[in-house]
Amino acid sequence: MSNLFSPLQVGQIALENRVVMAPLTRNRASAGRVPNDLMVEYYRQRANPATGMGLIVTEASQISPMGQGYLDTPGIYSPEQVTGWKKVTDAVHAEGGKIVIQLWHVGRISHSSLLPEGAQPVSSTAKPANTKTYIAEGFAPVSAPRALTLPEIATTIEDYRKAARNAIEAGFDGVEIHAANGYLLEQFLRDSCNDRTDEYGGPIENRAKLLLQVAKAITDEIGGGRTGIRLSPITPANDIGQDSNAQALYEYVVKGLAPLGLAFVHVVEGATGGPRDLSDQGITFDFPALKKLFPGAWMVNNGYDRAMAMDAIETGKADLVAFGKPAIANPDLKLRLEKNAELAVPDMKRLYGGSGPEGYTDYPSLG
Repeated sequence: MSNLFSPLQVGQIALENRVVMAPLTRNRASAGRVPNDLMVEYYRQRANPATGMGLIVTEASQISPMGQGYLDTPGIYSPEQVTGWKKVTDAVHAEGGKIVIQLWHVGRISHSSLLPEGAQPVSSTAKPANTKTYIAEGFAPVSAPRALTLPEIATTIEDYRKAARNAIEAGFDGVEIHAANGYLLEQFLRDSCNDRTDEYGGPIENRAKLLLQVAKAITDEIGGGRTGIRLSPITPANDIGQDSNAQALYEYVVKGLAPLGLAFVHVVEGATGGPRDLSDQGITFDFPALKKLFPGAWMVNNGYDRAMAMDAIETGKADLVAFGKPAIANPDLKLRLEKNAELAVPDMKRLYGGSGPEGYTDYPSLG
């Protein structure tokens, strides 16, 4: 019987255990949105699969200058960024680990001060989100977006393809497409946010078109076996709003992804970083029905503890379990889970930003 600590072949990526480090924004990139030496150490500490992660999914990394939404998040579009990430992947592989990069475009969850020449954020819509982001001056309401034109959509798809190629050049084992948490691809998916009247708006097949075109472009470039995707069917994150028929929408998406031979689907169950069960708000979703539509590895996420994670693998509910805050504070998370040892708790005041090791690379391992 499979268990949380057993090996698994995920597409073209061979994993030694099923404990996954979830993508975790830390806002610590250097000038030019370039990964730095402290980031190298952060990922290296968690890379040994004997004690740490079977797979690391990096923090979300923008595919283009227009994809950025927060201060000091890394990119994967410039030669300097590729060089910086190569130091990370080399360090992870030296520890025997596996690592994929999460490809990100925030869409309307941005601020003009973060974009080239103070540009306006772009989205499926011109409707602003009722949320804030973090800029040089601190937290600020996001800027009002404008709707992408058809030529700009084509350019964005090409940006995803180039980012995937850059990721392989940087030594990553693969990529994860960020199609969750109210960012660009989910802004196109949900009818709560997508008010377009062209070929990318209206019925489900139109709203899912951009995501499926992005997935096709990336798999054509680097292969399905090195490509995963993150979905969050009912999260309210970033003021995205619920879709009028989330079950039908996401079942259509997963059916469309299945022929591409993706390595994994990574699903956020419930509200990202919040409650798993939203039924008290009248929101339900059949996640097992969604899993049945996908032939590859199924990764679950959101509030999993040791018992839940072990049960998910042993019962076949999931093939992989992603951990967020526990992966921040426990570089040896697999070992602690295996021994049923106490888990360290992250310093919530130091989750984002900073230039030193505090709350970043100073969490001790057992012993």
